[in-house]
Amino acid sequence: MANRDLMRFNNERLFPSLFNDFFKPWNEWFDSDLMKTMTVPSVNVSENDKEYKLTMAAPGLKKNDFKIDIDGDIITISAETKHEKEEKDEKFSRKEYSFKTFSRTFTLPETINADKIDAVYENGELKLILPKKAEVKKTTAKNIAVH
Repeated sequence: MANRDLMRFNNERLFPSLFNDFFKPWNEWFDSDLMKTMTVPSVNVSENDKEYKLTMAAPGLKKNDFKIDIDGDIITISAETKHEKEEKDEKFSRKEYSFKTFSRTFTLPETINADKIDAVYENGELKLILPKKAEVKKTTAKNIAVH
């Protein structure tokens, strides 16, 4: 009797929730391996007097996997990679593929010189250097004396 008092009664085993069954397909999809391939890399953006620096954490890729496009003031950084496990023996019961893809879009400030943007991928990080345009110094109003 004492052991019975310590056990918590689990009514879900006897009476499963209608909502558990209703959401089961969604829960299975979100817990699947597919969701592990659908990630959006984190981005850090910093600024100094000369440039902006955008650093994206994207480990496991190659520099050729990336595509960077600029359209007007919009920059899109995307990547796609496919890994296939080749089996020499044609009598396999399972063959696994891995597809990873992402796309991030940012609006560039007017102060960016889009023609001089540079990108480097190393150690799992994509680094973009976004140089600022040279500012035209405005002259202050002044009075010129006539001699």
